[in-house]
Amino acid sequence: MALAKPYKDIPGTTIFDAEMSRLGYHLNQFCMSLMQAANRARFKADERAYLDEWPMSEPQKQAVLARDLNRCIALGGNIYFLAKIGATDGKSFQQMAGSMTGMDEEAYRDMMIAGGRSIAGNRYVDAGEKK
Repeated sequence: MALAKPYKDIPGTTIFDAEMSRLGYHLNQFCMSLMQAANRARFKADERAYLDEWPMSEPQKQAVLARDLNRCIALGGNIYFLAKIGATDGKSFQQMAGSMTGMDEEAYRDMMIAGGRSIAGNRYVDAGEKK
């Protein structure tokens, strides 16, 4: 029996639950491998070859190669693991977060200093139904 997931209809929200954990297991393990300098060097030398050592789906590999973190999250990636890719690329978490919002680092920083993003649009799709 599938569990009810009332959070699935919140626009722009991906919850890292047990299902997402299973989906992204190998993607997240790949990310954790980047904690070792030798693995980072191998990845940077030939990203595709290194990714092919992991039993990830092709869409997951393509998302990593494109550095499309939003897609990685949709495919089971956990942002705390995905941060290892950014670190390997020499990027700060702030730079990564900015890229996920379509902003450059400065615009993202300024938005966060000003109090964060607007809550507009952060409602259940079916706002008439109490969740």
